[in-house]
Amino acid sequence: MARRHGWAFAGLLLAVLCWSGNALVARAFHEAIPPLTLSFWRWVLATCLLLPFVARSIWAHRAALRAAGWRLPIVAALGISSYNSLLYSAAQSTEAINLTLVNTCLPLFTFIGGGLLLNEWPARRAWFGMAIAAGGLMYLISRGSWGAFTSLSFQTGDLIMLVAVLVWALYTLLLRRWAAYLQLPPLTLLGVLMLIGMPLILPFYLFELSRVGGFMLTATNLAVIGYTAIFASLVAYLTWNHGVKTVGAAKAAMATYLMPVFTAILGWLVLGEGLQTFHWIGGGLIFAGLFLATRPTTRAAIR
Repeated sequence: MARRHGWAFAGLLLAVLCWSGNALVARAFHEAIPPLTLSFWRWVLATCLLLPFVARSIWAHRAALRAAGWRLPIVAALGISSYNSLLYSAAQSTEAINLTLVNTCLPLFTFIGGGLLLNEWPARRAWFGMAIAAGGLMYLISRGSWGAFTSLSFQTGDLIMLVAVLVWALYTLLLRRWAAYLQLPPLTLLGVLMLIGMPLILPFYLFELSRVGGFMLTATNLAVIGYTAIFASLVAYLTWNHGVKTVGAAKAAMATYLMPVFTAILGWLVLGEGLQTFHWIGGGLIFAGLFLATRPTTRAAIR
């Protein structure tokens, strides 16, 4: 059990790492690629890459898909169509630090939602671990100076991001709640969700295209779409969905506290931005809190 949880949590870390890069490129190229354009073509490319490998499996599992019924469009609309479209839209009008602050609501939403929807109330240790990780995250965001929070201002993008966090929390919870109806091979399930979710973005993409136009076909822009399709879509969603299934929605959500840590590391590796003392202190507190909150327990009721 401990080894299984360890691999699942490693997958969650990989998902968060991929999404850290996703947030980085979304913010860096928000003027070059409109948000719904990036969201739509990301899923078009990801679907084209995955479909040849799962088309036969989708057909073979058509009875299970019919049994899942209306649940599949709901999950696809939340996880595929809505979350990243909202995230990319939020990145147009707010700073990265504000996005990170709003994102800290995810574990809390998922902890409470897990109790209400799944009857999976975390143990006291998990709440304590979440508090430690949240403190580390706030220390990281404030750069070691709590007075930094007094100068924060919030914009329209922050409200959009709050909706995105709520959407992702619900997606994560429904994956767990409807697990009995989603007993499909991971690649097959992801392929089905993409096939359903991608067309739902199309009318919004076409409206944006008529208003602001598309994007230039440069090597850099195509590389951005390629990254979001392969790593932020295929790799991240597969490992996240597996992690939710294995350790539960509430514990999986805790991994998102590492996003600013990974973003700082990526900034250091890619942009040459130095790692400061507050990065190490904040990151250490987050890791300690995650270890405390996600350590396997034998009590099934608090998984």
